Amino acid sequence: MTPRHRVLAAIAAFWLGTVATADAQQKMTVTIVTQPFGTQPQFTKVDQPILRDGLKAKSNGQIDVKLSAWPEMNLNGPEVLRLIRAGQVDIGAAPLSTVSGDVPFLDGIDLAGLHPDIEQARKTALALVPLANKELEKFGSQIIAVYPFPAQVIWCRQPVSSLADLKGRKIRTFGASLNDFVTAIGAQPVSIGFPEVYSALERGVADCAVTGTGSGNAAKWYEVTTSIYNLSVGWAIAAYYVNTAWWKKLDQPTRDLITATMKEVELAQWKLGAEATQDGLDCNAGKAAGCKIHTLVTDKAMKVAEATAEDKATLKKIVETVVIPGWVKRCGARCGDIYNEAVAPITGIKLTAN
Repeated sequence: MTPRHRVLAAIAAFWLGTVATADAQQKMTVTIVTQPFGTQPQFTKVDQPILRDGLKAKSNGQIDVKLSAWPEMNLNGPEVLRLIRAGQVDIGAAPLSTVSGDVPFLDGIDLAGLHPDIEQARKTALALVPLANKELEKFGSQIIAVYPFPAQVIWCRQPVSSLADLKGRKIRTFGASLNDFVTAIGAQPVSIGFPEVYSALERGVADCAVTGTGSGNAAKWYEVTTSIYNLSVGWAIAAYYVNTAWWKKLDQPTRDLITATMKEVELAQWKLGAEATQDGLDCNAGKAAGCKIHTLVTDKAMKVAEATAEDKATLKKIVETVVIPGWVKRCGARCGDIYNEAVAPITGIKLTAN
């Protein structure tokens, strides 16, 4: 081999080695766990087609997504953040209030009863996510997308047409601010993971439970409840969290691709959250004309009672005097300052000193 040939061979070997290394870096499996049930449209209409299939297609098959719902991993929700921190999951999703036991600040984004409509909830979420990520630094994780579930309403085994009817009942909750609200109306909060609520309602461990209009439908709560009180007490604002150490190790093109995909997921989830709210009510009530997303209840359609003006006023008062102060007590005085600076201009409710 001539010196020239040796040089050309060396150059070829270098470039072949570089390409092989790049391919090896790009070829990867991402472990993702999202959504309380695999039957929810948040999973079937967004996570599967956009996140799982979309990432694989956009990466030309280089990124393989191992996607699971909570039950497949034997999860109830609160442990999602811990799995991400431990590196057992690369990306995970859970409502902020569900994991707020570890990070109390997160509960402040969707305090019980604070947001009467989804657009207001979205404004608050986008305003506070950067601050939430600072809180999550000590847990080795960060939020890469935020999204809602349908309006959170009260499902009951027995008829309900007002907050007064709930006094003394055991109501399933999933966060500290919901506990404050339920206690304030004279009911008893019971913390139960979403996958376990169906059996709790069936056995009478809980008399009522809070979840989305469509979320309960996806979990077939209409089989174990008879009545919905349509007073929105939240949006179960959730997030996709990523393990920060894993995230930082990704090459920039891969990180950019995942970031762009998560933005697509986020937009789709907000659109779905808005559409699924009324759809869930119609499906549970057996109204076929309005039921396009969830399962139409044809046998023993549920009774949906609309919230009274008095109860809406009562909820706002509880938010002002109990829910917001309760969160500040758990989170610290600085959280009260953050609320008044960033959230009060959006909600029109200011935290005042007692």
